[in-house]
Amino acid sequence: MTTATDSLLRTDDPNQNSGGPFALSHLDALEAESVHIFREVAGEFERPVILFSGGKDSIVMLHLALKAFRPAAIPFSLLHVDTGHNFPEVIEYRDRVAAEHNLRLHVASVQDFIDRGVLRERPDGTRNPLQTVPLLDAIEKGRFDAVFGGGRRDEEKARAKERVFSLRDEFGAWDPRRQRPELWSLYNGRHAVGEHVRVFPLSNWTELDVWQYIERESIELPEIYYAHERDVFARGGMWLTAGEWGGPRDDEPVERRLIRYRTVGDMSCTGAVDSDAATIRAVIAEIAASRLTERGATRADDKLSEAAMEDRKREGYF
Repeated sequence: MTTATDSLLRTDDPNQNSGGPFALSHLDALEAESVHIFREVAGEFERPVILFSGGKDSIVMLHLALKAFRPAAIPFSLLHVDTGHNFPEVIEYRDRVAAEHNLRLHVASVQDFIDRGVLRERPDGTRNPLQTVPLLDAIEKGRFDAVFGGGRRDEEKARAKERVFSLRDEFGAWDPRRQRPELWSLYNGRHAVGEHVRVFPLSNWTELDVWQYIERESIELPEIYYAHERDVFARGGMWLTAGEWGGPRDDEPVERRLIRYRTVGDMSCTGAVDSDAATIRAVIAEIAASRLTERGATRADDKLSEAAMEDRKREGYF
């Protein structure tokens, strides 16, 4: 597998800058920053955990963590908040990758909290906003003091405001006024008992960077990210997949279309896009021409209000 050192020594690297044979390419610089963040967390915290859903950003994040500590095993376990409405292809990928790398996978189930009466189903059927309570419960029970997330600043304006090290209080809440400066890539992980830090190694990456890195590193993804035929129906300007979560209604006819997913979450709020991009190269070309962010184009949960994401982050969301 290609390493950052290999890229530095290659003269035929298509990502190589013109600053000479020892200049870092754009992707190498991003990779080096992320690797530094993983190693910094390993040195500062006692019980870090990686949020891993089987989505492309968490897959790239895990790939970087493996690189950061190779040939040793990564000193973190994995955590997934399972809504019960996840795409089967993604869950299969999640379990297979965890087994392949011999990683402990903690699963916090939204369904368990509903069965116990702690949470109630929403009228619209979506469970994405219900993830916060299971997440905070898992963090408390696991005594995790640092939680890696795959959030990127280009996704959504609330995420653009967040630092790489994001302090959360004893209730898991985010307060923008408690953001700490991160000059010269110096990260402050200090926190009081009961608090924890969310860490975002991909903060400075874009969706295009992620896909170019996936291509360069030959990273396997669930097939759901590439063009395929699927039964979908229209709701709220998006193509949604039918499922037990409450769709489609009688007035929402199901169509078989050639689509792919730019982002993956709860089936009830994650829309597909019409696409014939069946290869990584085709996906990269499609993204480069797009004027909409992946969440802006395909996530209904971010359209509830102008401040939907920020409100959820203040409550303890990712």
